[in-house]
Amino acid sequence: MYRYILKPILFRFVPEKAHNITVGLFKTLLSIPGGAWITRKMFGYESKNSSVTIDGLTFPNPVGLAAGFDKDGKYYHDMSKLGFGFVEIGTVTPLPQGGNPQPRLFRVPADKGIINRMGFNNDGVDAMVERIKKFGKPDNCILGGNIGKNKVTPNEKAVDDYIICFEKLYDLVDYFVVNVSSPNTPGLRELQDKKPLSIILNALTKRNKDKKPLFLKIAPDLTEGQLNDIIELVEETGITGLIATNTTISREGLATKTAKIESIGNGGLSGAPLTNRATEVIKYLHDKSNGAFPIIGVGGICNGQDAVDKIKAGASLVQIYSGLIYSGPELVKESKKAIAAM
Repeated sequence: MYRYILKPILFRFVPEKAHNITVGLFKTLLSIPGGAWITRKMFGYESKNSSVTIDGLTFPNPVGLAAGFDKDGKYYHDMSKLGFGFVEIGTVTPLPQGGNPQPRLFRVPADKGIINRMGFNNDGVDAMVERIKKFGKPDNCILGGNIGKNKVTPNEKAVDDYIICFEKLYDLVDYFVVNVSSPNTPGLRELQDKKPLSIILNALTKRNKDKKPLFLKIAPDLTEGQLNDIIELVEETGITGLIATNTTISREGLATKTAKIESIGNGGLSGAPLTNRATEVIKYLHDKSNGAFPIIGVGGICNGQDAVDKIKAGASLVQIYSGLIYSGPELVKESKKAIAAM
């Protein structure tokens, strides 16, 4: 229904508007009598032995919703009903910020890709805290918190922003993700260098009193040398593992005309163009580290085989987002089935 009816309609709207329409329609479906039952019948699928335990935290199944879809913790209860094993909210910053000027989200249909330069637009961590306190955690679904820094915060003080978000959300989410890899906040990716990153990760590790899983989300554009530094940092700081990968600044190999891509401008590219590179990074990290830590694989999962490829490359869990835009919510069930059949 999504691919042949809803998607053609939604693609007539600008992407941000389409996103709001989509979540609005889904919320309406869930609110009508029998709506939740219909959703479970359409998208529900669980296999035996589908759970995955990482650092003492058990994920009901290995397919999650990536950060960026629910930046403010407004939709995580609804999205959990699509059968996700975990939902990651954010990226959230200490203070509210409007993000970059619109338009800032673009479809690249010929490549099944998305380019975004959202810029960490969110209501701030206090608003997220209040929502989670009000609505609680979703049933049978792990809740993760993805944290970042405000645009106005200089990099030398970035650690303070991560600490603020970490401490305020600590008792409300099940795991954390440190986002230093978005290309849409000026200078943010500089924090992926070993010295500033070690300061942030060590500061959070010291405050992780209950030893909640703590992941670092990295860019797909890192060199092998930089990836080697990241592997060393995981060992040195004692964080749980990595999320690989965020969006890419590369525009190589696109079918879309160069003039069209140039007219869109800067931003992170996700979706199918990222599929192979994200899988390559996962495999490199897993092989180079001898599987020393868990990896959550994300980037270009557009069908069940893409999810399987991430697991075979070394990922323990996978996340999807852009693939939902092109393939629809059926992608969650398809991915779970494909992984279960491995």
